[in-house]
Parts: sequence; structure tokens; C-alpha cells
Amino acid sequence: MGSAPDVRARCRKNMAAPWLCFPAAGFFGRGTRVVTVTVKRSVRALRRRPVQVLLPEEEVVKQPEPSGTKWRVYSPRTSAVGEEQAGLLPQGLRYDKAVPGDRRLAKVVTIAKSRKFRDQHGKILLEGRRLICDALESGAMLQTLFFNTVDRLNELPTAKLKGVNLIKVKFEDIQLWSDLVTPQGIIGIFSRPDHTKINYPVVQQKNSLPLSLICDNIRDPGNLGTILRSAAGTGCNKVLLTKGCVDAWEPKVLRAGMGAHFRIPVISNLGWEVIPNYLSTSTRVCVADNCSLYVPQTAEHVSSKASDYGWVSSHLEKKGKMQFLSDSSSDEEEESDAAETEWSHKVSFPELSLQTYYENWAQPPVAIVIGGETHGLSMESLQLAESSGGTRLLIPVVQGVDSLNSAIAASILLFEGRRQLQQKHEIRP
Repeated sequence: MGSAPDVRARCRKNMAAPWLCFPAAGFFGRGTRVVTVTVKRSVRALRRRPVQVLLPEEEVVKQPEPSGTKWRVYSPRTSAVGEEQAGLLPQGLRYDKAVPGDRRLAKVVTIAKSRKFRDQHGKILLEGRRLICDALESGAMLQTLFFNTVDRLNELPTAKLKGVNLIKVKFEDIQLWSDLVTPQGIIGIFSRPDHTKINYPVVQQKNSLPLSLICDNIRDPGNLGTILRSAAGTGCNKVLLTKGCVDAWEPKVLRAGMGAHFRIPVISNLGWEVIPNYLSTSTRVCVADNCSLYVPQTAEHVSSKASDYGWVSSHLEKKGKMQFLSDSSSDEEEESDAAETEWSHKVSFPELSLQTYYENWAQPPVAIVIGGETHGLSMESLQLAESSGGTRLLIPVVQGVDSLNSAIAASILLFEGRRQLQQKHEIRP
């Protein structure tokens, strides 16, 4: 094993405590092995600060100082590091800080994006300062607000945030669950607004025209949002959505609408049998036609051919006692023509006059029906137009162009209707 001086030298070399190394002959006796325990001086115990637990506001808990000789009172949401850490704001608002792994944001946002959940629980999701401010000003009920900095809260009307569940989260969490390319760092969960209880802006009500819009089978969220934005810009008094339309409160529709949902009444999920209840008995209903047929020199053109009705397609289906048209594949021309011929024999088209959109048609009150590009106008819309003495409005396009985007077509007709109503009937904004 070596002599005692050799053992001490090895101890000094291994940085061991001197009292843990003993000479073989002096302590253990002759022939006994020496066990050397090496403890490095660089190893130190980890030092951890006491964990502060935030309790409900009514409770107060006492925790001992690290020395164990004094007691210190920890009040909920208070700390020596400042108000932001404590969840307090100068306006008297309180908020919670999401802890690492907190799944509340992911859960709520995922649920709010589901149409089934929105319908069952009456919740919608709004993202961005402008959209949330518009909703708050209209009287919409905010339930939960997620934000990444306190400055985001200062951009909102703080008087309307009392009683709201405010949760501060990391920007990375918002960025993960946001649909925006550049998230604004604020997401709100609202109760689904009722169009009869929304406080619409006074200026919007003063500029309202006897002009209504009916959306028939608008399936694209971006198109519907753009249509609602144009309807609000023209002073349309209401927008009616049939059951075939995309949900008006879908996040993409809300973003494209730019606050139009809180400026004009938007009434969703309506069957054609109840749509007349939202129109006056004297309302004239006109339908948008994307057919680019040659328009005769005569003032009126009447047709009973299925192909002359633009967005009405030729696939035969049944709905109750009435047969109507929906989608068909444009590639299968022969089958489409056969279906159109069979359909024409079974159902007689309503007789509607055809005129260009810039001719005189906006006799108050008036309603416009715009059909989707995929499913097109329904037979019910044509029948409603016929029963009200309406007409087909043609927007001429260059030969070879199939049709206009539904949102563009709706905007053209809405602003032309506004022009005619203001100019010919002395209805001023």
C-alpha cells in the first residue's frame, strides 16, 4: 500500500480532505488495506429559493424565512418584484400568469375554432386589438382574454374589462395557436352576439339604406367576410345568410369582415321559408347573374333555359316536394347536358327579366341575392325573385371569362344599388 507519506501525497494530489486519509500502519495496523475517500472541493450543494405559492385572494399563508427564525406574510398576487409579477394593474384589474405547460390557451382556442362548439356553447374567438375593440364597443360579452404584455391591455377600453378572466401568456404560445402570420399578441373569447342586442354605431344607422343582401350558398370564408365588409360600406340595412353558407363567426370570416359583424345585422342559418319574414312585403328581390350571354336590344329578356341562369348548376336533387339544382362536374359535359334537359322537363324555371346592372332596378325597398361560385343560386332564390317582381342582374364580362368572384360581384351590385338609391330617390348619406 505504501508508506504514510505516500498516502498523504496522494490525498493532496486528489484534493481530498486531509482527515479522510490515514496512514496504513499508524491507524489500521499492519496488513490492513487503506480506503481513500476523495471529495472534490469544487462540488457545492445547489441553492434554491423558496417557491412562492399564489393562493386565492381571500387566503393568506405564512412561510418561514430561510433562517427559520422569523415569519413572513405572503399575500395573494403581491410580491416584492413589482405589480406585473403580482398580476395587478393601475386600473385595479387583476390577471393570472400562465405557468409553463398551461394548456388553457390551447384548449380554449381549439374549441372556439370548432363550429360545432360555437353552436352548442355560444362562443366565438376574436384576435387583434381592432376587432376586439369593435366587439366591446358594440356591447359583446368578453369572457376570457389572453395577452402577452400589459401594454396590450392598455390599448383596450379598460372599463369594459372588469370581471373578465385575464390571462397573461408568452408570445410563443399565442404565436403557436394564432392563425395570423404576424400575431398581435391578444386573443379574446366572447359570448356569441345576438344581432337584436348589438349596439350598432349611430353613424351606421343614419346611413342605412332600404337595401338588403341575401347570401345563398357562400361557402368560402374569405368571400363571405369581404361581402359583409362591402355591405357595411354601402349602408346595407341587413345581411341574411342561408343554411348553405359558411358560419359567419368563423375566425377567417371575422378577419375578412374587418368589424362588419358589429356594424350591421348579420342573421345566419336561415331557411328559405323564413327569409320573407325578414323582408317587407313590398321588397323587390333581384338575383345576381354571372351569365355572359348576349343581351338583346329590348329592355327585357325572358328565358326558361337552365343554362341561362348562370350560377344555377344542373345536377338534379330533391328537397322536399321541390327539385332544385346544385353542383355538377364541368368535365362531364354530356352528363351535365342530359341532367339539364331532364331537369328542364320536370321543373319550369321562373320567368325573370334580364338586365345589366347599371340599368334602373333599385326601387326601394330592394334585396339582392348573391350565389356562391361552387353551388350557385338555389331554385328558391329564383322563385322568391319571381314572386316579388324582381329581375336578373347581369354584370357583363369579356368573352372567355367564366365569371366574377362572388365577393366582387356582390360589391359591384351593392355600390350600384347605393348610387341609384341616393341619386334617383334622393336618399342622402
